[in-house]
Amino acid sequence: MHKDFLDIIDYTPAELQELLDLAIRLKKEYFAGGNEPVLKGKVLAMIFQKPSLRTRVSFDMGMRHLGGDALYLSPNEIGLGKRESIADIARVLDGMVHGIMARVFEHEHILELARWTTIPVINGLSDYSHPCQALADVLTIYEEFGQIKDVNITYVGDGNNVAVSLMQIAAKLGANFTIANPEGYDMPASAIETIKPYAEASGSKLTFLRDPHEAVKNSKVIYTDTWTSMGQEEESAKREKVFPPYQINAALVAEADPDAIVLHCLPAHRGQEITDEVADGPQSRLFPEAHNRLHAQKAVLYTLLGK
Repeated sequence: MHKDFLDIIDYTPAELQELLDLAIRLKKEYFAGGNEPVLKGKVLAMIFQKPSLRTRVSFDMGMRHLGGDALYLSPNEIGLGKRESIADIARVLDGMVHGIMARVFEHEHILELARWTTIPVINGLSDYSHPCQALADVLTIYEEFGQIKDVNITYVGDGNNVAVSLMQIAAKLGANFTIANPEGYDMPASAIETIKPYAEASGSKLTFLRDPHEAVKNSKVIYTDTWTSMGQEEESAKREKVFPPYQINAALVAEADPDAIVLHCLPAHRGQEITDEVADGPQSRLFPEAHNRLHAQKAVLYTLLGK
């Protein structure tokens, strides 16, 4: 297995399946009486450039469930790459803690942290990808349908970091991935080209559309995210004019498979990318999905720090 958890693309389908299976087992164990303290004496440093609810709590509680501790380092304390160079921060932490989880703006910052450490580095989110979210997503899909392979997953909205990781894990585990996004908001072409061989190997069908109504036909999973991600605030006015046709509302959900579920990585801007009626409706799995961040994170922590 790898030293780090930086991107879904780095992991083989078998390795991703192992992580998913481990997340399922750890979740069952937790609700059956608790997890074994396999990380007793281990400390995870958590570096945040962006604010967080799910990432911070899931990693903090994940370490506690497994017997370890987590150390929160706020943006003002670190000043990643500003107050102190990333290489220096990495090497200081390398001799004090057992792993680093970082939630950053630039993906290169995650890669640089990993380059300068001997301890595991986990990507808690970057502008390119969100692998921890993707693992929680497939855990949620598996719990709903009993499989990942051949499940039709449709992402509606901006081709952002969440979409990239979801496409990657779907393709590697054999699910079909469709995205509908406005022109000018496509996923990075490099991410699409890199994942195509894995999709061919797994039998995953990748489809790229503009029309959300066409995209959700026969879909078992409808996924969306905020129209404006953190760091893009200056674009919000423009985006609010472009994205309304891509809202997940009751009418759009009705065009999907009758058993379809709706996912959102949260935080949700209700009334924009998703309506209250859908977010709080019977097909919503927003909160089981959020809770699964905890158990997916534990699988990553167990794998990287539990040796």
